[in-house]
Amino acid sequence: MLPRRAALLLPLVAACSPRPRAPVVEPRYVVGQPYEMGGVWSYPREDFALRETGLATVIPDQRAGRRTANDEVYDPAWLTASHRTLQLPSIVVVTNLENGLELRVRVNDRGPAQPGRVIGLSRRAAELLQVSAGGTQVQVVVDGEASRALASALPQPAESRIAIATAPRETLQTESLAPPPGARAATQVREGRSAMPVAATADAAPRAIVPERLPEQLARGYARPGRLYVQASTFTSHDAARRQMARLPGSRIESIGSGRATEYRIRLGPYASVAQADAGLEMARRSGVSDARILVD
Repeated sequence: MLPRRAALLLPLVAACSPRPRAPVVEPRYVVGQPYEMGGVWSYPREDFALRETGLATVIPDQRAGRRTANDEVYDPAWLTASHRTLQLPSIVVVTNLENGLELRVRVNDRGPAQPGRVIGLSRRAAELLQVSAGGTQVQVVVDGEASRALASALPQPAESRIAIATAPRETLQTESLAPPPGARAATQVREGRSAMPVAATADAAPRAIVPERLPEQLARGYARPGRLYVQASTFTSHDAARRQMARLPGSRIESIGSGRATEYRIRLGPYASVAQADAGLEMARRSGVSDARILVD
């Protein structure tokens, strides 16, 4: 049994002992596995040449200090964004097609959760671009050089290169198409067909330094609003496209390319409002077209 004096000193010694530090969480480079959000499965992949149009929204969760999908600290006052499939982090140029405003933002989270929205913007980025939560026409273009610099500068966890063969597959017609220029995935995702994410490789040339907090450099060009469409799947077989068109009232087949390179895409629209486009997207999803999306043309 300890003497009374020693027993009294034990709590004091314990209080003065250094506590183990919590592990430090550092930002990392992530491609990631397939995931379900808002009732839609997404298949992340590396793409340093992505160029797409659609509707932007505002990130609803504005809590400063939370961790993003690649373990960066979120701050709604910074120029950041969420995207469903791009590698994290990435630098993209977002242009508001309705007013011509253009801004570079850092994509470091997954989203938006709402189907039919191509990108979610932080509060500050949305303010500068004048983007509303309801949906604003935008163009999103990846800054390839800056995004590759981030890919080579951050640690790449092994889980970011896990195959996605276990992802659910639709029981619909599938097509395997060549990836667009700059895409690092082996195949395009078409109606539930998955692609293998490939880790970025560092080139021998030195990379530009990309600051974690991008400067607020807003540019203004010409407004060029387009018309809203719902695009379903793209096929290399006209018969397969015709079968999907039969399930989507009001849709049509459009051919792209010529000869053996001809592809056939299914479209609905144009729509006069965001609400009508959302309704068309929901109809396509109820018909089993999981990869349908809203675009601006």
